[in-house]
Amino acid sequence: MSSAPAENTHVLPALIVGAGPAGLATAACLKRHGVDALVLEAGASLANSWRHHYDRLHLHTVKQQSHLPGLPFAKKMPRYPSRADVVSYLEEYAARFAIEPRTGEAVRRVRAAGDGFAVETARATYHARAVVMATGLNRVSNPDRLPGQEGFRGALIHSRDYRNADRFGGQRVLVVGAGNTGAEIALDLAEHGARPTLALRSPINIVPRDFLGMPTQLTSIRTRWLPLAVRDQIGRLVSRLAFGNLARYGLARPDLGPLSAIALRRRVPLIDVGAIAAIKRGAIAVKPAVVRFTETGAAFADDSAGEFDAVVLATGYRPGLEEILDVPGVLDGEGFPRDWKGGGAHPNLYFVGYSQPATGLLRQIAIDARAVARAIAARR
Repeated sequence: MSSAPAENTHVLPALIVGAGPAGLATAACLKRHGVDALVLEAGASLANSWRHHYDRLHLHTVKQQSHLPGLPFAKKMPRYPSRADVVSYLEEYAARFAIEPRTGEAVRRVRAAGDGFAVETARATYHARAVVMATGLNRVSNPDRLPGQEGFRGALIHSRDYRNADRFGGQRVLVVGAGNTGAEIALDLAEHGARPTLALRSPINIVPRDFLGMPTQLTSIRTRWLPLAVRDQIGRLVSRLAFGNLARYGLARPDLGPLSAIALRRRVPLIDVGAIAAIKRGAIAVKPAVVRFTETGAAFADDSAGEFDAVVLATGYRPGLEEILDVPGVLDGEGFPRDWKGGGAHPNLYFVGYSQPATGLLRQIAIDARAVARAIAARR
Protein backbone atom coordinates (compact mmCIF):
# COMPACT_ATOMS: atom_id res chain seq x y z
CA MET A 1 0.00 0.00 0.00
CA SER A 2 1.49 3.35 -1.06
CA SER A 3 1.91 6.08 1.50
CA ALA A 4 0.38 9.54 1.11
CA PRO A 5 2.62 12.31 -0.28
CA ALA A 6 4.65 14.13 2.37
CA GLU A 7 3.27 17.45 3.62
CA ASN A 8 5.88 20.21 3.45
CA THR A 9 4.66 22.89 5.87
CA HIS A 10 7.46 25.35 5.08
CA VAL A 11 6.09 28.20 2.95
CA LEU A 12 8.25 28.82 -0.10
CA PRO A 13 8.56 32.35 -1.47
CA ALA A 14 7.91 31.07 -5.01
CA LEU A 15 7.36 27.80 -6.84
CA ILE A 16 7.68 27.38 -10.60
CA VAL A 17 5.93 24.59 -12.48
CA GLY A 18 7.99 23.60 -15.53
CA ALA A 19 11.73 23.66 -16.33
CA GLY A 20 11.61 24.70 -19.96
CA PRO A 21 12.65 28.15 -21.21
CA ALA A 22 9.87 29.95 -19.33
CA GLY A 23 10.54 28.26 -16.01
CA LEU A 24 14.30 28.67 -16.23
CA ALA A 25 14.07 32.32 -17.26
CA THR A 26 11.71 33.13 -14.39
CA ALA A 27 13.89 31.29 -11.87
CA ALA A 28 16.97 33.21 -13.04
CA CYS A 29 15.18 36.56 -12.86
CA LEU A 30 13.90 35.77 -9.37
CA LYS A 31 17.45 34.98 -8.23
CA ARG A 32 18.49 38.46 -9.34
CA HIS A 33 15.87 39.79 -6.91
CA GLY A 34 17.09 37.57 -4.11
CA VAL A 35 14.28 35.03 -4.40
CA ASP A 36 15.14 31.32 -4.63
CA ALA A 37 12.28 29.49 -6.29
CA LEU A 38 11.63 25.76 -6.24
CA VAL A 39 11.31 24.51 -9.84
CA LEU A 40 9.33 21.32 -10.46
CA GLU A 41 9.57 19.45 -13.78
CA ALA A 42 7.43 16.49 -14.81
CA GLY A 43 10.00 15.20 -17.29
CA ALA A 44 13.23 13.36 -16.60
CA SER A 45 15.34 16.45 -17.27
CA LEU A 46 15.12 20.17 -17.81
CA ALA A 47 14.13 21.28 -21.31
CA ASN A 48 12.24 18.02 -21.58
CA SER A 49 9.97 19.10 -24.45
CA TRP A 50 12.87 20.42 -26.50
CA ARG A 51 14.71 17.13 -26.12
CA HIS A 52 11.79 15.29 -27.73
CA HIS A 53 11.01 17.56 -30.68
CA TYR A 54 11.78 16.24 -34.19
CA ASP A 55 15.43 16.31 -35.17
CA ARG A 56 15.09 18.78 -38.04
CA LEU A 57 13.60 21.55 -35.90
CA HIS A 58 15.30 24.95 -35.79
CA LEU A 59 14.09 28.17 -34.21
CA HIS A 60 12.04 30.37 -36.51
CA THR A 61 13.35 33.39 -34.63
CA VAL A 62 16.87 34.80 -34.70
CA LYS A 63 19.20 33.98 -31.83
CA GLN A 64 19.75 37.68 -30.99
CA GLN A 65 16.03 37.98 -30.18
CA SER A 66 15.57 34.50 -28.67
CA HIS A 67 17.92 34.32 -25.70
CA LEU A 68 16.77 34.34 -22.08
CA PRO A 69 17.65 37.12 -19.61
CA GLY A 70 21.31 37.27 -18.70
CA LEU A 71 22.81 34.91 -21.29
CA PRO A 72 22.98 35.46 -25.08
CA PHE A 73 23.42 32.56 -27.46
CA ALA A 74 27.07 31.88 -28.30
CA LYS A 75 28.50 33.67 -31.33
CA LYS A 76 29.30 30.32 -32.96
CA MET A 77 25.62 29.36 -33.00
CA PRO A 78 23.82 29.80 -36.34
CA ARG A 79 21.31 32.60 -36.84
CA TYR A 80 18.53 30.06 -36.28
CA PRO A 81 19.69 27.58 -33.59
CA SER A 82 18.78 23.91 -33.98
CA ARG A 83 16.85 21.80 -31.50
CA ALA A 84 20.12 20.41 -30.14
CA ASP A 85 21.57 23.94 -29.91
CA VAL A 86 18.60 25.07 -27.83
CA VAL A 87 18.88 22.10 -25.47
CA SER A 88 22.59 22.81 -25.00
CA TYR A 89 21.86 26.49 -24.38
CA LEU A 90 19.20 25.73 -21.76
CA GLU A 91 21.55 23.36 -19.96
CA GLU A 92 24.20 26.09 -19.92
CA TYR A 93 21.61 28.61 -18.72
CA ALA A 94 20.57 26.45 -15.76
CA ALA A 95 24.20 25.90 -14.81
CA ARG A 96 25.05 29.61 -15.12
CA PHE A 97 22.29 30.59 -12.68
CA ALA A 98 22.55 27.50 -10.44
CA ILE A 99 19.00 26.39 -11.19
CA GLU A 100 18.44 22.78 -10.14
CA PRO A 101 14.90 21.65 -10.96
CA ARG A 102 13.37 18.68 -9.21
CA THR A 103 12.84 16.49 -12.24
CA GLY A 104 10.46 13.56 -12.58
CA GLU A 105 8.04 15.32 -10.24
CA ALA A 106 4.82 16.07 -12.08
CA VAL A 107 2.44 18.53 -10.48
CA ARG A 108 -1.00 17.01 -10.03
CA ARG A 109 -2.86 19.94 -8.58
CA VAL A 110 -2.41 23.61 -7.70
CA ARG A 111 -5.03 25.01 -5.34
CA ALA A 112 -5.38 28.26 -3.44
CA ALA A 113 -4.54 28.00 0.25
CA GLY A 114 -4.80 31.17 2.29
CA ASP A 115 -2.66 33.92 0.76
CA GLY A 116 -0.74 31.38 -1.32
CA PHE A 117 -1.04 27.91 -2.80
CA ALA A 118 -0.75 24.23 -2.07
CA VAL A 119 1.03 22.39 -4.89
CA GLU A 120 0.52 18.64 -4.89
CA THR A 121 2.79 16.10 -6.57
CA ALA A 122 3.14 12.34 -6.13
CA ARG A 123 6.02 12.95 -3.72
CA ALA A 124 4.87 15.86 -1.60
CA THR A 125 2.57 18.80 -1.07
CA TYR A 126 4.40 22.13 -1.15
CA HIS A 127 3.15 25.46 0.10
CA ALA A 128 4.19 28.60 -1.71
CA ARG A 129 3.33 32.28 -1.46
CA ALA A 130 3.55 32.67 -5.25
CA VAL A 131 3.24 30.13 -8.07
CA VAL A 132 4.41 30.59 -11.66
CA MET A 133 2.90 28.26 -14.25
CA ALA A 134 5.50 27.65 -16.98
CA THR A 135 4.45 24.31 -18.47
CA GLY A 136 4.06 25.84 -21.94
CA LEU A 137 1.60 25.86 -24.81
CA ASN A 138 2.41 22.27 -25.83
CA ARG A 139 1.95 20.29 -22.61
CA VAL A 140 -0.84 18.09 -23.98
CA SER A 141 -1.08 16.84 -27.56
CA ASN A 142 -4.31 16.93 -29.57
CA PRO A 143 -4.58 13.58 -31.34
CA ASP A 144 -7.75 14.23 -33.35
CA ARG A 145 -10.08 11.27 -33.62
CA LEU A 146 -11.17 11.31 -37.25
CA PRO A 147 -13.82 8.96 -38.65
CA GLY A 148 -12.38 5.56 -39.49
CA GLN A 149 -9.06 6.29 -37.79
CA GLU A 150 -9.07 3.06 -35.78
CA GLY A 151 -9.52 1.01 -38.94
CA PHE A 152 -6.49 2.36 -40.78
CA ARG A 153 -4.03 -0.54 -41.18
CA GLY A 154 -0.86 1.48 -41.65
CA ALA A 155 1.31 3.16 -39.03
CA LEU A 156 -0.36 6.16 -37.38
CA ILE A 157 1.47 8.47 -34.98
CA HIS A 158 1.10 11.96 -33.52
CA SER A 159 3.79 14.45 -34.45
CA ARG A 160 5.05 14.33 -30.84
CA ASP A 161 6.40 10.84 -31.68
CA TYR A 162 8.02 11.83 -34.97
CA ARG A 163 11.81 12.17 -34.80
CA ASN A 164 13.02 11.84 -38.39
CA ALA A 165 12.21 10.23 -41.73
CA ASP A 166 14.39 7.12 -41.32
CA ARG A 167 11.49 4.71 -40.89
CA PHE A 168 9.44 6.21 -43.76
CA GLY A 169 11.83 5.92 -46.71
CA GLY A 170 9.92 5.21 -49.94
CA GLN A 171 6.55 5.28 -48.15
CA ARG A 172 3.43 7.25 -48.94
CA VAL A 173 2.90 9.37 -45.83
CA LEU A 174 -0.13 11.54 -45.08
CA VAL A 175 0.61 14.48 -42.76
CA VAL A 176 -2.62 15.84 -41.26
CA GLY A 177 -2.29 19.51 -40.33
CA ALA A 178 -0.35 22.22 -42.14
CA GLY A 179 0.97 24.31 -39.28
CA ASN A 180 4.68 24.77 -38.79
CA THR A 181 5.14 21.25 -37.44
CA GLY A 182 3.16 19.57 -40.20
CA ALA A 183 4.88 21.51 -42.99
CA GLU A 184 8.36 20.82 -41.62
CA ILE A 185 7.65 17.12 -41.15
CA ALA A 186 6.35 16.93 -44.72
CA LEU A 187 9.52 18.67 -45.91
CA ASP A 188 11.71 16.33 -43.86
CA LEU A 189 9.93 13.33 -45.40
CA ALA A 190 10.33 14.71 -48.92
CA GLU A 191 14.04 15.35 -48.40
CA HIS A 192 14.60 11.77 -47.25
CA GLY A 193 12.90 9.75 -49.95
CA ALA A 194 9.33 9.49 -48.70
CA ARG A 195 6.27 10.62 -50.67
CA PRO A 196 4.38 13.01 -48.38
CA THR A 197 0.91 14.48 -48.77
CA LEU A 198 -0.05 17.44 -46.63
CA ALA A 199 -3.74 17.68 -45.65
CA LEU A 200 -4.95 21.17 -44.69
CA ARG A 201 -7.84 21.26 -42.28
CA SER A 202 -8.34 24.99 -42.98
CA PRO A 203 -6.56 27.77 -44.91
CA ILE A 204 -3.46 29.15 -43.22
CA ASN A 205 -1.35 32.26 -43.64
CA ILE A 206 2.15 31.58 -44.95
CA VAL A 207 5.13 33.88 -44.53
CA PRO A 208 8.83 33.38 -45.35
CA ARG A 209 11.27 33.04 -42.47
CA ASP A 210 13.44 35.61 -44.27
CA PHE A 211 12.51 38.07 -46.98
CA LEU A 212 15.16 39.96 -48.95
CA GLY A 213 17.67 39.04 -46.30
CA MET A 214 15.55 40.36 -43.41
CA PRO A 215 14.19 37.90 -40.81
CA THR A 216 10.39 38.12 -40.64
CA GLN A 217 10.63 38.28 -36.85
CA LEU A 218 12.63 41.53 -37.03
CA THR A 219 10.05 43.02 -39.38
CA SER A 220 7.33 42.09 -36.87
CA ILE A 221 9.25 43.71 -34.03
CA ARG A 222 9.86 46.93 -35.95
CA THR A 223 6.24 47.24 -37.09
CA ARG A 224 4.53 46.11 -33.87
CA TRP A 225 3.31 49.65 -33.13
CA LEU A 226 1.38 49.91 -36.40
CA PRO A 227 -2.38 49.22 -36.56
CA LEU A 228 -3.28 45.55 -36.94
CA ALA A 229 -4.83 46.09 -40.38
CA VAL A 230 -1.64 47.72 -41.67
CA ARG A 231 0.52 44.87 -40.36
CA ASP A 232 -1.83 42.39 -42.03
CA GLN A 233 -1.39 44.21 -45.32
CA ILE A 234 2.39 44.11 -44.96
CA GLY A 235 2.31 40.40 -44.14
CA ARG A 236 0.13 39.57 -47.12
CA LEU A 237 2.22 41.67 -49.47
CA VAL A 238 5.42 39.95 -48.33
CA SER A 239 3.76 36.55 -48.80
CA ARG A 240 2.62 37.40 -52.32
CA LEU A 241 6.03 38.73 -53.30
CA ALA A 242 7.82 35.73 -51.81
CA PHE A 243 5.55 32.93 -53.08
CA GLY A 244 3.18 34.27 -55.72
CA ASN A 245 -0.40 33.02 -55.86
CA LEU A 246 -0.48 29.79 -53.85
CA ALA A 247 -4.18 29.03 -54.43
CA ARG A 248 -3.32 26.99 -57.53
CA TYR A 249 -1.25 24.68 -55.33
CA GLY A 250 -4.14 24.02 -52.97
CA LEU A 251 -3.08 26.67 -50.45
CA ALA A 252 -6.02 29.04 -50.20
CA ARG A 253 -5.62 32.37 -48.43
CA PRO A 254 -7.60 32.61 -45.15
CA ASP A 255 -10.04 35.43 -44.41
CA LEU A 256 -7.94 36.83 -41.57
CA GLY A 257 -4.51 38.27 -42.19
CA PRO A 258 -1.45 36.81 -40.44
CA LEU A 259 -1.41 39.25 -37.52
CA SER A 260 -5.20 39.22 -37.02
CA ALA A 261 -5.18 35.42 -37.01
CA ILE A 262 -2.70 35.47 -34.12
CA ALA A 263 -4.53 38.18 -32.19
CA LEU A 264 -8.06 36.87 -32.64
CA ARG A 265 -7.66 33.11 -33.02
CA ARG A 266 -4.19 32.30 -31.66
CA ARG A 267 -3.42 30.93 -35.13
CA VAL A 268 0.29 31.33 -35.91
CA PRO A 269 1.27 31.62 -39.60
CA LEU A 270 3.21 28.88 -41.31
CA ILE A 271 6.76 30.23 -41.32
CA ASP A 272 8.22 28.65 -44.42
CA VAL A 273 11.68 27.07 -44.42
CA GLY A 274 11.38 25.22 -47.72
CA ALA A 275 8.04 23.42 -47.79
CA ILE A 276 6.49 25.81 -50.32
CA ALA A 277 9.29 25.21 -52.85
CA ALA A 278 8.85 21.46 -52.34
CA ILE A 279 5.12 21.79 -52.97
CA LYS A 280 5.71 23.80 -56.14
CA ARG A 281 8.10 21.20 -57.55
CA GLY A 282 5.71 18.36 -56.70
CA ALA A 283 7.73 16.77 -53.89
CA ILE A 284 4.87 17.40 -51.44
CA ALA A 285 1.26 16.90 -52.51
CA VAL A 286 -1.48 19.05 -50.96
CA LYS A 287 -5.01 17.93 -50.12
CA PRO A 288 -7.93 19.52 -48.28
CA ALA A 289 -9.23 18.23 -44.95
CA VAL A 290 -9.50 14.50 -44.24
CA VAL A 291 -13.14 13.43 -44.17
CA ARG A 292 -12.48 9.86 -43.05
CA PHE A 293 -9.85 7.18 -43.01
CA THR A 294 -10.16 3.89 -44.82
CA GLU A 295 -8.26 0.68 -44.14
CA THR A 296 -5.60 1.66 -46.68
CA GLY A 297 -5.77 5.44 -46.87
CA ALA A 298 -8.03 8.45 -46.55
CA ALA A 299 -10.86 10.32 -48.24
CA PHE A 300 -10.72 14.11 -48.53
CA ALA A 301 -13.16 17.01 -48.57
CA ASP A 302 -12.83 17.42 -52.37
CA ASP A 303 -14.24 13.89 -52.87
CA SER A 304 -10.83 12.51 -53.78
CA ALA A 305 -9.09 9.65 -51.96
CA GLY A 306 -5.55 8.37 -51.54
CA GLU A 307 -3.67 5.28 -50.45
CA PHE A 308 -1.09 5.72 -47.69
CA ASP A 309 1.39 3.56 -45.82
CA ALA A 310 1.57 5.84 -42.78
CA VAL A 311 -0.08 8.86 -41.19
CA VAL A 312 1.42 11.61 -39.02
CA LEU A 313 -1.15 13.63 -37.08
CA ALA A 314 0.31 17.13 -36.81
CA THR A 315 -2.85 18.23 -35.04
CA GLY A 316 -1.28 20.47 -32.46
CA TYR A 317 -1.17 20.81 -28.71
CA ARG A 318 -2.89 22.64 -25.88
CA PRO A 319 -1.69 23.96 -22.51
CA GLY A 320 -3.89 21.59 -20.49
CA LEU A 321 -3.80 23.96 -17.52
CA GLU A 322 -7.34 23.04 -16.50
CA GLU A 323 -6.03 19.58 -15.61
CA ILE A 324 -3.66 21.07 -13.02
CA LEU A 325 -5.12 24.33 -11.77
CA ASP A 326 -7.86 24.26 -9.15
CA VAL A 327 -8.11 28.03 -8.91
CA PRO A 328 -11.48 29.30 -10.21
CA GLY A 329 -11.58 32.15 -12.68
CA VAL A 330 -7.96 32.21 -13.85
CA LEU A 331 -8.50 30.49 -17.23
CA ASP A 332 -10.69 31.55 -20.14
CA GLY A 333 -13.10 29.30 -22.00
CA GLU A 334 -10.29 27.90 -24.17
CA GLY A 335 -8.04 27.04 -21.25
CA PHE A 336 -5.63 29.99 -21.60
CA PRO A 337 -4.70 32.36 -18.77
CA ARG A 338 -6.94 35.41 -18.42
CA ASP A 339 -4.27 37.49 -16.72
CA TRP A 340 -0.62 36.37 -16.78
CA LYS A 341 0.58 39.21 -14.54
CA GLY A 342 -1.33 38.24 -11.40
CA GLY A 343 -3.76 40.52 -9.64
CA GLY A 344 -6.75 38.92 -11.36
CA ALA A 345 -8.60 35.96 -9.85
CA HIS A 346 -5.59 35.35 -7.61
CA PRO A 347 -2.89 37.99 -7.12
CA ASN A 348 -0.03 35.51 -6.51
CA LEU A 349 -0.56 33.28 -9.53
CA TYR A 350 1.49 34.05 -12.65
CA PHE A 351 1.87 32.60 -16.14
CA VAL A 352 4.95 32.73 -18.39
CA GLY A 353 5.12 31.21 -21.87
CA TYR A 354 1.47 31.11 -22.90
CA SER A 355 1.28 33.94 -25.42
CA GLN A 356 1.82 33.58 -29.17
CA PRO A 357 3.24 36.90 -30.36
CA ALA A 358 4.39 37.56 -33.91
CA THR A 359 7.54 39.03 -32.37
CA GLY A 360 8.70 35.62 -31.07
CA LEU A 361 7.74 33.38 -28.16
CA LEU A 362 11.22 33.17 -26.60
CA ARG A 363 11.60 36.95 -26.82
CA GLN A 364 8.26 37.36 -25.05
CA ILE A 365 9.22 34.78 -22.42
CA ALA A 366 12.28 36.91 -21.56
CA ILE A 367 10.11 40.03 -21.25
CA ASP A 368 7.44 38.33 -19.14
CA ALA A 369 9.92 36.51 -16.89
CA ARG A 370 11.51 39.82 -15.91
CA ALA A 371 8.11 41.39 -15.23
CA VAL A 372 6.85 38.44 -13.17
CA ALA A 373 10.03 38.32 -11.12
CA ARG A 374 9.70 42.04 -10.33
CA ALA A 375 6.07 41.58 -9.31
CA ILE A 376 6.83 38.63 -7.00
CA ALA A 377 9.78 40.43 -5.42
CA ALA A 378 7.65 43.54 -4.83
CA ARG A 379 5.01 41.51 -2.97
CA ARG A 380 7.49 39.96 -0.54
